[in-house]
Amino acid sequence: MDEKIVTVFGSSRPQAGDGDYQQACVLGKTLAARGFAVCSGGYGGVMEAVSRGAKDAGGKTYGVTAEFFKRKANAWIDVEVRKKTWEERLFELIQLGDGFVACRGGTGTLVELAVVWEMLNKSVMSAKPCVILGDFWQPILERVREVEQGPGASIGSRVWGEANGNLIHSAARVEDAAEFLAKRLKSGKGKIEYQGPPGLEPRS
Repeated sequence: MDEKIVTVFGSSRPQAGDGDYQQACVLGKTLAARGFAVCSGGYGGVMEAVSRGAKDAGGKTYGVTAEFFKRKANAWIDVEVRKKTWEERLFELIQLGDGFVACRGGTGTLVELAVVWEMLNKSVMSAKPCVILGDFWQPILERVREVEQGPGASIGSRVWGEANGNLIHSAARVEDAAEFLAKRLKSGKGKIEYQGPPGLEPRS
């Protein structure tokens, strides 16, 4: 079976009943209903909610945890992948994902989104689809694109990927994000030769 995994990034702060928690539950259910396995950082907040939603819909869940945090994975994780350091955890989340969704979050989510974007921009991993859910990250994307797609973007030895078109997709609704990922992962659109460091090659 050709399993497709969507890694979801988001804040650890939301609690059951909060809007961000509820949205992540719906996201997990919707992704699982599309046949995706769901991967997250394995702890609380958005990570718990998206895993909980996926399990409610009969989906499979992965949680990438780290000794660094000294915490246990949430109860809705089927497969826990335990890494030693924060950095190893970050790159495992990226390696496992065939696609990504970034929900609202703080500095940790910002780093995760930025690393995925940079790896896509510099073509150091396969062109995996990435979606921001809602408008929270939109102002940051717009400011960065002033540089990546601005008048000086073509100056230098080569043009990076973002200069040729948006690498991060914006989705207003959960259903829009799931539909975008389903279309991209089904078609394989945008696949490029891997040129990055060992250990992050796309899964066969």
